Amino acid sequence: MIVGLFKNLVNQAGIIAILAIVISQSKNVRIILAKKKRRMREQILLISFFSAFGIASTYMGVPVHGAIANSRVVGVFVAGLVGGPLVGLLSGVIAGFHRWAIDIGGFTAFACMTSTIFEGLLGGLLRRKMQKSEEKWLFAMISGAAAEMMQMFIILLLVRPFNDALELVSIIAMPMIVANSIGIGIFIAIIDGVKKEIDRVAANQAELVLAIASKTLQYFRRGYNEETARETAQIVLENTDLAAVTFTDRISILAHAGLGEEYHKSGDPLLPDVCGKVLRQKKILISDSKDQSNCLQKDCHLNSAVIVPLFQKDEVIGTFKLYREEKYAIKTVDIELAKGLGALFSTQIELSKIEEQMKLVDQAELKALQAQINPHFLFNALNTIGSLIRTEPDKARILIQHLSLFFRNSFQVDKEEVSIHKEIEHIRSYLEIEKARFGEKLHVDFSIPETLKCSIPPFLLQPIVENAVKHGIMVRRNGGKIKITAKADRKGTTITIKDNGIGIAKDQVAWLLEDDESVNSALKNINRRLAVKYGDNSGLYITSKPGWGTAVTVRIP
Repeated sequence: MIVGLFKNLVNQAGIIAILAIVISQSKNVRIILAKKKRRMREQILLISFFSAFGIASTYMGVPVHGAIANSRVVGVFVAGLVGGPLVGLLSGVIAGFHRWAIDIGGFTAFACMTSTIFEGLLGGLLRRKMQKSEEKWLFAMISGAAAEMMQMFIILLLVRPFNDALELVSIIAMPMIVANSIGIGIFIAIIDGVKKEIDRVAANQAELVLAIASKTLQYFRRGYNEETARETAQIVLENTDLAAVTFTDRISILAHAGLGEEYHKSGDPLLPDVCGKVLRQKKILISDSKDQSNCLQKDCHLNSAVIVPLFQKDEVIGTFKLYREEKYAIKTVDIELAKGLGALFSTQIELSKIEEQMKLVDQAELKALQAQINPHFLFNALNTIGSLIRTEPDKARILIQHLSLFFRNSFQVDKEEVSIHKEIEHIRSYLEIEKARFGEKLHVDFSIPETLKCSIPPFLLQPIVENAVKHGIMVRRNGGKIKITAKADRKGTTITIKDNGIGIAKDQVAWLLEDDESVNSALKNINRRLAVKYGDNSGLYITSKPGWGTAVTVRIP
């Protein structure tokens, strides 16, 4: 009888193992099993999963002398080893209560319920020790055998008459201890295999991402454009088994490498497909067929894709798409690869903007230093002060203070941002010196609220004011007026420098801000600094009319 019982229990353990293998192939189950920390919803799923195993094992049990020999311990004990004390305890409570409540409960029903609860809790208490073990399956098998021994002890302790309990234990103890401990070991081996496979895939993905990172770093650090996107797409394609790779900005395709190059060309506008959703929703999306992506090219063989947003700070500046030729062919590894590369490329693009900003700041600092040692400005200021020392000594003393303040502010070139009031103070010093030179020909009006709170890049406004003085006002016979205003609203701060000088021709205005290396103007440098720091929505806005003057507006988000 003992041999037949052992065979039945081994068969039960085998069935449970087969079910475990089948269920562990589910992506969601694999993810939950592989996690070290789980949310409440995931813990509830584990409890449901393992308690169902325990209940099913009860029904598969073999009647022995008014009791049931079964593999219920496998489900509840593994629940504790995998999910911890709470999962193990509650799985044991559910499976144990079911064992006590069903009609086939027999004279050991209460003892079996009690032992099932304690076995689930014991598994949970042993979870950390198992995680530290090199051979988790062996640890699980030995501790499972100990749990079954505990069950036999509880039966002897609680079941009466004692002689019947002793006779039952003498029959079921060895088969249940051996068979169920083997089942527990197999179950944990399956789960541990799932975890190792996930870790192996993650390691391979990390290795692949790092390999691509080392090869692409030199490109996106030069900026995000058609040339860098094309080189990067080709590298990604060469290092993966993907059918095609695409980079886009918010409007059009920047580069496409691989299958379908004749249909997805650089400069082609984005179709109203999942790309639009990615740009709006700022999250990764999957397209399983051409119908989902609204692809209009009937001869294109690209059917499925994963699309990832590319960020600059918090703004989506484009997308990164990985294609496969078949429908519904995007795998978990493709999604993880896309996520990793998307985050990597976003970082590289951000680094390029930071480097460009630093380069522009360096240029601004150089120009500021040049202004500091500009002999014409310094000599003119000193000559003006010298001429006033005898005739208007108080005014000369004030001008010396302004000159000192101007130079002191100019030396503060290591700050990323300064208060707008600090920048205005710097401009006041400059203008007071110029007003002393030109007298009534230069009038200045400030309208800056004292309560205004705004930080701006250093040396942002002074070159604009200097341009207004030199090229707008002083070329007029009678001079003119400069008005500097600032106001804030919910969108940010607007600063305007307006003069009634000679004005600028329309084609000249466009030239001043033209993104051309041959064009070297202070206004172009300021415009690029604003765009790099605050995005394309920021920059200089120039309105001018010959004979009427010029207004330069700066928008700080």
